[in-house]
Amino acid sequence: MATQLTPGQRTRRFKNETRLGLVRRARRMDRVLMETYPDAHCELDFNSPFELLIATVMSAQTTDVRVNMVTPTLFAKYPTPEDLAAADPEDVEEIIKSTGFFRAKTKSIIGLSIALRDDFGGEVPRTLEQMVTLPGVGRKTANVVLGNARDPKTGEPFGVTGLTVDTHFQRLVRRFGWTEETDPVKIEHIVGELIPKREWTMASHRLIWHGRRVCHARKPACGACPLVALCPSYGTGPTDPVEAAKLVRSGPLP
Repeated sequence: MATQLTPGQRTRRFKNETRLGLVRRARRMDRVLMETYPDAHCELDFNSPFELLIATVMSAQTTDVRVNMVTPTLFAKYPTPEDLAAADPEDVEEIIKSTGFFRAKTKSIIGLSIALRDDFGGEVPRTLEQMVTLPGVGRKTANVVLGNARDPKTGEPFGVTGLTVDTHFQRLVRRFGWTEETDPVKIEHIVGELIPKREWTMASHRLIWHGRRVCHARKPACGACPLVALCPSYGTGPTDPVEAAKLVRSGPLP
């Protein structure tokens, strides 16, 4: 069993891993997370691609829970790109103030609403290349929207798979030994070669859920982790099952 390996044995085991071994281990880890989190999904509340886009931009440097507390008021007053494009910045700042960095976020969400109105007929674009032309929208935000939004008329998903390389995602893939990179774009490409493309969006959700619930930044619940046998960082946090279980979180999480 992996839990019985000495630190030295564990280090040698993963240090000597072949490329094929890494691919197989990464995919096995994803399958375990699939079984562990069958309901994994985007935890931002939204009713349209536009709402998801705005909520995702607002989620930077704050929690999904905090964003979900603010967006009902924002979208009740400014339900469309046209409405938000014409909004008073001071009013928007007041509504979203609790999410932090509210001035920069206000500038971005009003700016992208103007771009949607003027350049895309009020519709959220459906390609990564177009999405990243919007103010405040990078690859992470674009991948969240393209992978989770649905057509407001037909209900059909946009269906553009992508990897959401947020802070949880970055932390976990480094702990898992999938990469040592710190640049989000490089991480996206490296992990994209390990996980089948059809799984990118859902694999992102599973990694983020695991990061929020078990593999915490400061004190991961190693003794309660379903990936014990596959993780080279086992022992970073408490390995005692009882102690580790106390660290596991549930519900809507940051």
